[in-house]
Amino acid sequence: MTDTVPDRRDDEQRRIVRERYAAIATEDEGCCGPETADDSGGCCDGGAAPDADATAKQLGYDADELAAVGGDANLGLGCGNPQAIADLDPGETALDLGSGAGFDCFLAADAVGPEGRVVGVDMTPEMVEKARVNAAANDAANVSFRLGEIEHLPVADATVDAVISNCVVNLSPDKPQVFREAFRTLRPGGRLAIADVVQTAQFPPEVTRDPESLAACVAGASTIDALETMLDDAGFVDIDIAPTDDSESFIREWVDDYDPSDYLVSATIEAQKPE
Repeated sequence: MTDTVPDRRDDEQRRIVRERYAAIATEDEGCCGPETADDSGGCCDGGAAPDADATAKQLGYDADELAAVGGDANLGLGCGNPQAIADLDPGETALDLGSGAGFDCFLAADAVGPEGRVVGVDMTPEMVEKARVNAAANDAANVSFRLGEIEHLPVADATVDAVISNCVVNLSPDKPQVFREAFRTLRPGGRLAIADVVQTAQFPPEVTRDPESLAACVAGASTIDALETMLDDAGFVDIDIAPTDDSESFIREWVDDYDPSDYLVSATIEAQKPE
């Protein structure tokens, strides 16, 4: 028997993604500070630092949600609002894949209430550190943040009612493993409710070969058919992937050299673990 050799391309992709979001976490200017101003935005507006609240409104968050979260949790990241489809109830446990600075976790914490619990997992130490500071700023005693990869979640089996995520699964080099891990952590009857980008047209070779495009929530997107197969193979049922309206308005701003909305659309991805 031969040992399994890690795919160096996967490791390289993770390194690029981790470095990009470490820079975002440590930039005072927010999502696209001056060090990344010449790069594609990475799930946010390209170029100069955006107004995070304005970006969040484009993604589907309302004024009450923005007002509910304090600190530096809203970085203007994402491609949708998973809270709109998660239907979280008081007392539930929610798990956020790629939790960043904690914005969606704090909204989920309000929904599940003091008897509920929210766990955020992120592979970037700088983001986890920032999220923990924001937890104190939001007095979010029912939220915890853990360092880890979403392909290998530091979460016990069958302990979660809902898995949420916002434009993160596309960044993974092993999406089927992400969905298997999400399935493992869910209790029977638990649900997946994420916002992400899906591929609508074939990427040109120069995009697929560009590691920065992978890290920028572009070239890593899968088609709806591929995602449905991954979810079905993981064991999920009641799979529903629905493109969202008007995502072209913000996706086209992610990259300066071409229009990524020619190849991508934001979508809601929902599925359930059988009872």
